[in-house]
Amino acid sequence: MMTVVPVLVHAFAPWQSLYSNSKPVATAVTSTHLLAMLFGGGLAVAADRATLRAAGADPPARRRLLEDLGQVHRPVLIALAVLFVSGAALATADVETFAKSPAFAVKLVLVTLLLTNGWVLARTESALRAAPAENEPRPWEHRLWRRLRTTARLSLLLWGGLVVAGTVLVNAA
Repeated sequence: MMTVVPVLVHAFAPWQSLYSNSKPVATAVTSTHLLAMLFGGGLAVAADRATLRAAGADPPARRRLLEDLGQVHRPVLIALAVLFVSGAALATADVETFAKSPAFAVKLVLVTLLLTNGWVLARTESALRAAPAENEPRPWEHRLWRRLRTTARLSLLLWGGLVVAGTVLVNAA
């Protein structure tokens, strides 16, 4: 891996120079990254909280939750895409530092876990939404609701972990 780093440093030298020598560019990239984290993470945390609160709710309230959750995914995915692009811009502005940073590696793992968890959450939510509305959920629906609560808890932990890893990354750089 270390033989790739000099190649990447050379390839991104113009970007590194622009980023390092322009306060407006550095401010714009960092602000974009933080705003995407704020809005994407904020929406996800609010949806996770609603999911956990709906655990003991009646079937109509759970149906409403599923409708709300379905509308949250798109903005969260857009925010994650912006986070990815702005994070790549930040990382390529200082390839040498990020390439050897354990905190950066942890952050990449957390992002991967967050995306995987989001995929499981979306699939579970879709399965629940496809089930016919009835007063009493079937046994398999109970399992899906448990899985949905588990993914909500994991989501909260992973978003929090991303904030901590990002803070460690900035302070260690």
